[in-house]
Amino acid sequence: MNEKALRILEYYKIIDMLKENTVSSMGRDIAAELKPSSDINEVKELLQETTEAVNLILKKGNVPIAGVQDIRGALRKVKIGSALDPGELLRVADTLRAARRLKRFIAEDKREESFPIIEYYIDTLTALKNIEDSIQNAIISEEEVSDHASPLLHTLRRKIKDKTAAMREKLNHMITSSAYQKYLQDPIITVRGDRHVIPVKQEFRSNVPGIVHDQSASGATLFIEPMAIVEMNNDVKRLRLDEENEIQRILQELTAMVDEKYDAVKTNMEILATLDFIFAKAKFSLQYRASEPRVNHDRILNIKKARHPLLKPESVVPIDIYLGQNFNTLVITGPNTGGKTVTLKTIGLLTLMAQSGLHIPAGDYSEVAVFDEVFADIGDEQSIEQSLSTFSSHMTNIVSILSDITPNSLVLFDELGAGTDPTEGAALAMSILELLHKQGIRTVGTTHYSELKVYALTTEGVCNASVEFDVATLRPTYRLLIGVPGKSNAFEISRKLGLRDDIIKRAKEFLSQDDVKFEDLIKSLEDDKKKAEEERDLATRLKIELERSKLDLDRRLEKLEAQKDKIMRDAQREALEVVKKSKEDAENLIRELKEAISRETAEKAALLEQTRQRIRQQESQLEEKIGEAVFRKPTHVPPKDLKIGATVRIVNLNQKAQVLTLPDVEGNLTVQAGIMKVNVNIANLKLEEDEKPAAHKSGSSRVSTVKVRSIAAQIDVRGQLLEEAMMNVDKYLDDAYLAGLNQATIIHGKGTGVLRSGILQLLKSHSHVKAYRSGGFNEGGIGATIVEIK
Repeated sequence: MNEKALRILEYYKIIDMLKENTVSSMGRDIAAELKPSSDINEVKELLQETTEAVNLILKKGNVPIAGVQDIRGALRKVKIGSALDPGELLRVADTLRAARRLKRFIAEDKREESFPIIEYYIDTLTALKNIEDSIQNAIISEEEVSDHASPLLHTLRRKIKDKTAAMREKLNHMITSSAYQKYLQDPIITVRGDRHVIPVKQEFRSNVPGIVHDQSASGATLFIEPMAIVEMNNDVKRLRLDEENEIQRILQELTAMVDEKYDAVKTNMEILATLDFIFAKAKFSLQYRASEPRVNHDRILNIKKARHPLLKPESVVPIDIYLGQNFNTLVITGPNTGGKTVTLKTIGLLTLMAQSGLHIPAGDYSEVAVFDEVFADIGDEQSIEQSLSTFSSHMTNIVSILSDITPNSLVLFDELGAGTDPTEGAALAMSILELLHKQGIRTVGTTHYSELKVYALTTEGVCNASVEFDVATLRPTYRLLIGVPGKSNAFEISRKLGLRDDIIKRAKEFLSQDDVKFEDLIKSLEDDKKKAEEERDLATRLKIELERSKLDLDRRLEKLEAQKDKIMRDAQREALEVVKKSKEDAENLIRELKEAISRETAEKAALLEQTRQRIRQQESQLEEKIGEAVFRKPTHVPPKDLKIGATVRIVNLNQKAQVLTLPDVEGNLTVQAGIMKVNVNIANLKLEEDEKPAAHKSGSSRVSTVKVRSIAAQIDVRGQLLEEAMMNVDKYLDDAYLAGLNQATIIHGKGTGVLRSGILQLLKSHSHVKAYRSGGFNEGGIGATIVEIK
């Protein structure tokens, strides 16, 4: 991948952000060397390892990879036989500890989810706890070896301590002695060159026999080691030399342990550095809410809700980008500062990130292509002056790009053809785009030229796009509209900024009629596309809500079916228990009778056998009846010639219902059971028989018969005003009473509760109401009231 494109598209800023998420210098080194790959298999593997690391962090929390140290220098010393110092050994121990912790971390709940790439790396790590513990026990800090590193070192340090204490005691005795005090500059003990000395005045040099080790700057004070402690100082010196030798031996011994496992230690270091880099990619992904893109070698881009990672997340506007299916060249137009250049950089940078194995800040199921090269000619911030040198610079870059492109390249042009005469610049831009288009090279360019908009409209495989601009607020919305050419909005912006109307009117007169019609067409297309997107978004939301409702209803139905099966199983178990107990009781009775008459005649034995047979026959009948009651569906003849409004009974639910639709060819129809509409098969229905009329019918009886045939078991007053609803409910209750209904349902809905409160007040004092209650789970809940009629 060419370095110029990486620099222009600010790829190295992403690398710097990635490096901040590493915990070791070795991981940072790997991140710093990361470059996009053009091998699709390598890209897929790099993306997969990032995804595995993200999933692992989400599942188990932060990975214990802290403590990984750069021990490359230490291992080089080991290789040449040099002993490691305490600090280097501690870094080796830290690295070994990190490897061991990581192995234990991944081993926990390993069977729940698989992370093949990461597990492979971690399984390759070697736990070297003996080396880790040996170093930890022997080394206290980067400059100190523990007293317990060896018995000899402990003994030597104890002797040094004792000798030093005895020597200081002797010196203390001297400096506190009245005989010496007049000779001393200060009554203190100090050290010069590892030798304990006392400060003696120059003029009393001869009064304190000993060895002079130093003197003050003025020469007035001599630091003398008294002869009385010279031998003691010599003993301490010898002990310290022995101590140094023992420390060196211990360090050499620990280094030999590392050398013995050199390959394993080196492998651990390299794998931990790699894992540090992989988890840095995962942290970057989580930090920027990125996702793994699909990759293809068909040169297709389809990035959803793309966000430039270098922009502030709270202010960036996601854009949808697609290229390579219906068209291979995209021409983006629109006003300055509208987001054209950001769109170009987003396309290029997200492509480079994906080819580097990084998740991209975009929506799920986004798709990117793996290109051989990404080329970009993108200038800096636009300046007031546009000179020939600017045009020459851009053209030099374009010439270089055209000489290096391959069929599998992505080319990005910012303000193609700008910086020179507009007519010539537009002609050059169209010629360059046509050349790349004929070769099938994926190209995205930005422009202000109307000629390029027309070129994109009239050329197959070339598509217009624009960045949206809100004229009302004079602010860009940064939304990318693919399929719609952009409008410059120069007149509208100028008017908003205060330019006089007569100037703007005169400017419009200079435009050709074709230009005016073209700009009006662009505006119409933008408005139509915006309206279509709004309608599409509304349809999508409605579809999601319907699917959610369907899932909820399916779950409820599944729950009801499960409850039904449980009830049936419980009934079966209970029935079988009854049968079993009956059998046991019968057997016990027979046994007792048999024992009672064991000494009687054969005739009584025969009588006993007959009794036993009768009991068994009764058992079988009992078992048969229980089985029928629990499992056998009642036999009935499906109704014929059903009519809408007929009253039927749903056999398996034992629930009355009214027919709403006639059966189809398969016998399926819809019935109303309470407040619920149920789809059933006609085989699961039977007609409800009307009550037989009494011998002498009065007028009221005839009225009741007519009413019962026409009155429904419920009334729905949802959407009515309170007064209207109460009037309808009052009349309905009179009709229900005359029809002889025992129970009725009033559907008033939940809403604000006004209808429900008013109806409850009516029911409290109504003469035909025996009792009332809110609907149950399958009766509409508090949106319905069940009334018992007197």
